[in-house]
Amino acid sequence: MCGIVGLFLKDKSLEPQLGQMLTGMLITMTDRGPDSAGIAIYGTDADDQWKLTVQSANPDADFEGLDAALGKACGTAVKMTRKDTHAVLEMAADKIDAARAALKRLRPEVRVMSAGDTIEIYKEVGLPKDVAARFELAKMSGTHGIGHTRMATESAVTTMGAHPFSTGADQCLVHNGSLSNHNSLRRQLAHEGIITETQNDTEVGAAYLTWKMREGATLGEALESSLSDLDGFFTFVVGTKDGFGVVRDPIACKPAVMAETDQYVAFGSEYRALVNLPGIEDARVWEPEPATVYFWNH
Repeated sequence: MCGIVGLFLKDKSLEPQLGQMLTGMLITMTDRGPDSAGIAIYGTDADDQWKLTVQSANPDADFEGLDAALGKACGTAVKMTRKDTHAVLEMAADKIDAARAALKRLRPEVRVMSAGDTIEIYKEVGLPKDVAARFELAKMSGTHGIGHTRMATESAVTTMGAHPFSTGADQCLVHNGSLSNHNSLRRQLAHEGIITETQNDTEVGAAYLTWKMREGATLGEALESSLSDLDGFFTFVVGTKDGFGVVRDPIACKPAVMAETDQYVAFGSEYRALVNLPGIEDARVWEPEPATVYFWNH
């Protein structure tokens, strides 16, 4: 099953309401995915500062003094903002790789959810409304965001198995469907130096797009390539620092609906996820065509 929601804002005046609108959309999709939920928020560009969003099953122990320890190990100032089982670590952009390496030594149980200039990813096991409340998602602002409610079918119900998946800087992907060639593709990506951390086929889809963009493709071109390189049935909603993309496989058996106004572009697995958005009664509403890439950017 699974439920997907996405919101790409054109109107900057709506940015303080992004989290609130996405939270309502996410909770509406609970019936499609009650076992875990996650959301990717693209917030304010912090110039030369980057964010590393991390998660721990034992946050009280693992986050105690983590900012100071990482700062000492990497030779830079680190600001930490804790949000329940997650924490956002802000530091100089050129220290991110060193921080990730130091994190494995200093706190081996801590997992990286996302890294980038603007992205923050929060995901946990539990009902979407409970996950949203734990991270106070409704209070978050930003330019665009993507959410997912999961009904696990191909792997265990765990935090790491929840969506979104991020395998590149400021990139994320959520997925409804099933890929049949993810194991062979996982091996191919490993040869290219792109390692996945879970058995979830969605992470392979995210890693595939990261690889294609690393090789010079735009997000739109990478999504086009996925139609021939990925086997199975899928609806992908993808985010980058300044972009938002949607693609469905050629069969398009998974439900999807989109809406666009002068203020936003919205995606939902079902129309009911969109009904409370401002101006929805005047929006252009349509079902995304099979094997067709839709893409918007700022």
